[in-house]
Amino acid sequence: MQLIVKKIYIVFFLLFFTHISFADEIFVSLKKNKVNVRYGPSFESDIKYVYKKINLPLKQIDKKENFRRIIDLKNNSGWIHISQLKKSNSVIATKDKVLFKKPTSFAKPVAQIKEGRLLIIEKCEQNWCKVTSEEFEGWIKTDDIWGLN
Repeated sequence: MQLIVKKIYIVFFLLFFTHISFADEIFVSLKKNKVNVRYGPSFESDIKYVYKKINLPLKQIDKKENFRRIIDLKNNSGWIHISQLKKSNSVIATKDKVLFKKPTSFAKPVAQIKEGRLLIIEKCEQNWCKVTSEEFEGWIKTDDIWGLN
């Protein structure tokens, strides 16, 4: 009986703390063209690297005071001050995709989107998002994109 109680306790503990750790995992985007990523959650921490792409989507995986620990599509991670981040408004295509005029595969193709292309989201409906990419605007399926909450 005591072994069963211990197992239940362990399962409850794992489920509870797993839920808490994933609760903060959301996608955010960069506000500026140049953003410092630091080794730790303070301005005293050394700069690890610099992002130079406004609207780049990142996954927030932790937070400490006014800093957010992020991870990017290539699994680079570090800490960024909250003032440099905004609610996610972009995605990256993880495979080549077709941009359609309407949210259906039967619609007229507008453009070919290459893997790695940054796309700005206007709105999403079901399994489709209306996006812009430089001179093109249209709809893509939400599979094979990174950055969508």
